[in-house]
Amino acid sequence: MRTGSLATLDEPLKPNQGAAMPVYVIGHKNPDTDSICSAISYAHFLRQTHIPEAVAACCGEVNPRTLFVLKEAGLEQPKLLMDVHPTVGQLCSREVVTAREGEPFFEVYRRMQAHRLHAMPVVDAAGQLTGMLTLSRLLELLMPDAANSDSPRVVRSTVENIRRAFSGTFLNVVDPDRADALLLSVGAMSYENFMPRLRERKPENTLIVVGDRPTIQRPTIQFGARCLVVTGSHGLAQDLLEEARAQGVTVIGSPLDTASTAMMIRGAKVIDSAVDRTFRKFKEKQLARSVRKEVHSLQQELFPVVGEAGELLGVFTKEDLASPEPVRLVLVDHNELAQAVSGAEDAEILEVLDHHRVGGGLISRVPIRFQNDTVGSTCTMVARCFRREALMPPKGIAQCMAAGIISDTLNLSSPTTTPVDRDMLAWLGEAGGFDVQAFAEAFFAMGSALQLSTPRAALRMDCKEYTEGPWNLAVAQIEEVGFQHFERLKPVLAEELEVLVQEKRLAFACLLVTDISLNNSLLLVAGREHLIDAIDYPRLESNLFQLDSVVSRKKQLLPHLARQFARVDVDAAAGSLGR
Repeated sequence: MRTGSLATLDEPLKPNQGAAMPVYVIGHKNPDTDSICSAISYAHFLRQTHIPEAVAACCGEVNPRTLFVLKEAGLEQPKLLMDVHPTVGQLCSREVVTAREGEPFFEVYRRMQAHRLHAMPVVDAAGQLTGMLTLSRLLELLMPDAANSDSPRVVRSTVENIRRAFSGTFLNVVDPDRADALLLSVGAMSYENFMPRLRERKPENTLIVVGDRPTIQRPTIQFGARCLVVTGSHGLAQDLLEEARAQGVTVIGSPLDTASTAMMIRGAKVIDSAVDRTFRKFKEKQLARSVRKEVHSLQQELFPVVGEAGELLGVFTKEDLASPEPVRLVLVDHNELAQAVSGAEDAEILEVLDHHRVGGGLISRVPIRFQNDTVGSTCTMVARCFRREALMPPKGIAQCMAAGIISDTLNLSSPTTTPVDRDMLAWLGEAGGFDVQAFAEAFFAMGSALQLSTPRAALRMDCKEYTEGPWNLAVAQIEEVGFQHFERLKPVLAEELEVLVQEKRLAFACLLVTDISLNNSLLLVAGREHLIDAIDYPRLESNLFQLDSVVSRKKQLLPHLARQFARVDVDAAAGSLGR
């Protein structure tokens, strides 16, 4: 990310320079327990080793069983991250120099000079964004063009701002914070020439600057002028001061000469008339790529970013959009872009830690750490990282990794289970000081996903998308104790499966319902008829198959479907609709 989001006169300021951006450790869409737990545990490992800014994230809601694990382990849910395309909220500079409504020229100009800015947002007293101010428009307060209705001598301000402009002293003050449009005049003339000009004014709009000239001071006070400024540190005679109090005339003593005082008074003008109210602003979640074209065609140079309530969050420039810094990711429990968080193709992927097949779509521009192993759980690989580095995980992290292994291997009963899974699970129990078997029983006793969620949510809770040759597929899995809840909800689940096919434009989708007590499964399907007919498992109904001893989507179901679908005639299946 560019850190110079504040437009400047010279080199841009870099208020965020040195601040490390997060590295998100994230699993696949519709995350299961292994995906969530490996993200949390590996982020913890990375923080302890070589990536201190690692943050666990997830791409979907956390299911009830995983929530149980996190509660038992005393861990927070990972950050929900559904899209990693750069947003204006991510690339904007958050340390923003602002101006406030009603501020005088000299304060804002000095602030711009101090920060080398030539544009800044303007906020009200509540911090709400009200406009944008540029240096060129600010300078027009001192040198208005011909189209400006105000004379250069009109000072719209308060007498308090006027006093502060030249570090003056109130000799008498009336309503110091009242804003007026004052017509500035210098009393550098004879009494005879001064009086006709004075009588043309309105007292409430009259501002006279004069040195040690009682012949000008007295008629100004008697006239009831809004403000008299006495220059050169001369002060005011006592009788004139008493008369000023009686007439309600503000009198300010200036330490500067008359010419300098008059010049500084012009700097007391409030900025409000120079503020641009027709500016373009953006919401923090707007994608950078979607606003790039619009911003390019605008004359505006600095763009504010606001929150939902309209509060100012940051600013960015056109240059910030030109090459935004990509989000940095570590992918766990998947390596295919089809399963990754939206925008992963534009992210900087630092590492991959996975135990599935190596799929398509993931291309790195530079070498990355890619760990892929034939174990039953990604959490097994994370646990091995801890042990390899002689790091003892805290109890909660150990329980988290154990839950991932227990879930993905069906408590070491799945055909995907390896000796490494068994070894790591036993080690985690010892390291964390908890009973692994009791923990596993409590995990599976959490109940049925079909009971705890809606059919739509249960179907999409652990659903992965794949590409097999010309076919786009989705394979969901639910683990149950018995099939009674599935039998009751089968018609609704079948409808939701058809909806999934239509929404995702899939050739085929299925739901693998696994009975973890018997290690058998049922397969509910939808999609193109030729693909469904290619399935050679025992068929119970037109859209339902029996899969004895099949419990693994990764190692058993998906490879088998891939072999069967490879034999399907593409032209024949292309026009085939699901049942």
